[in-house]
Amino acid sequence: MNNEKGFTLIEMLIVLMIISTLLLITIPHISTNNSVVQKKGCEAFIKLVETQAHTYEIENGDFPSSITILMDEGYLESETCPNGDTLTLEPNGLVKLASEE
Repeated sequence: MNNEKGFTLIEMLIVLMIISTLLLITIPHISTNNSVVQKKGCEAFIKLVETQAHTYEIENGDFPSSITILMDEGYLESETCPNGDTLTLEPNGLVKLASEE
């Protein structure tokens, strides 16, 4: 009956130490990439708003005067980027961050 197989306490502690080390290495790396992801998400959202504004123009014959119109008509669900920046719609069809005005 001495032939039981299983992990010893030392083996379990070594595995936990390895997992903890990996977590300590990866968590800071993930948090630094978060700002890059939010910036790319905002760039993609700006392109989406511009596309939806042109779609509105094709369907209604005139260009929307604000992003609020696009939201009211169901073309968009939000006027803010994933990072919280507010967008504005220019008369020429370009979208800008409200902070760039």
